[in-house]
Amino acid sequence: MKIAVLLGGTSAERDVSIVSGISIARALVENGHTVEAIDCSYGDRVIKNLNADISEIIAPVPSDIENKKTELDRNILKTVDYLIKKKFDLVFNALHGGYGENGQLQAVLELCHIPYTGSNSTASAVGMNKHFSKIIFQTNGIATAPWHLINEGEKIDLETVHKIGLPVVVKPNDQGSTVGLTIVHSDEEIDNAARKASVYGKCVMIEKYIAGKELTVSVLGNRPLPVIEIIPKSGLYDYESKYQSGKTEYVCPAQISENATQKLQRFGYQAYKSIGCQGYARVDFRMSPNGEIFCLEVNTLPGMTPTSLVPKAAEVMGIDFNQLIERIVKSVFS
Repeated sequence: MKIAVLLGGTSAERDVSIVSGISIARALVENGHTVEAIDCSYGDRVIKNLNADISEIIAPVPSDIENKKTELDRNILKTVDYLIKKKFDLVFNALHGGYGENGQLQAVLELCHIPYTGSNSTASAVGMNKHFSKIIFQTNGIATAPWHLINEGEKIDLETVHKIGLPVVVKPNDQGSTVGLTIVHSDEEIDNAARKASVYGKCVMIEKYIAGKELTVSVLGNRPLPVIEIIPKSGLYDYESKYQSGKTEYVCPAQISENATQKLQRFGYQAYKSIGCQGYARVDFRMSPNGEIFCLEVNTLPGMTPTSLVPKAAEVMGIDFNQLIERIVKSVFS
């Protein structure tokens, strides 16, 4: 097929998207497709050298391109115009965060009748909104950590924070890759943490911190993949730990009981279906020392970098990276 890989974008996850997109484009070429990788920040800019070294693209801190969002966001319309003129058979969406993951791009592609990978506009919008996702989890009997949402312009209510109970996690309501996240242990830290989070999103979430294991379940099609335990060397699975090689240990399958494994996979698939995901996604959990499981969020457009978790889980199932990418392509038409 003739496939356009969309990457880059204007979110803080731009660097991650570029590495994901180039990795995906390489696999598609090796699978026999005709491929163009397009940096949506600049409309119809096609990346010519897909064999360039991508090992150093992801910086230890999130991209600051969001400072140029007002100027660059409108270029996505130029991208879509290019897709229509070139008559691509499929768009492989490798944009992380921002309009590429929150349903806005998906809605435009749907209006233009352009097939694309991943979840539809509705599921993408819900998945990006942690507050809405957690309400849906609760409705479907999936345990999630207590939380409180602070809307733009609202002051932090310390009484509510105390009801949740310190420590808490303070993070943007609509970002991925732990961008803008802080673990807060005292009242004095709350304001600074909220200001940090608000740089990346208008609404801020305060969520009970669950001590214990960091676990994730990838879903491919209608099948949950093996559970991965994430063990960051710093103790916090932050942006640097996610994308800098050697900063985190990954154990797959996770060394947990069979009962816990089955429960996580069941909850992961339920969460995936509850918000309407399609194709593939990743569901993140915390498991307390006494075995309680709490669903944190669904990542509707998970990374495809050398350290990303969906490829790691697929590999344990005997699915290599190129096969994984081809399965995602075929899922669009199944």
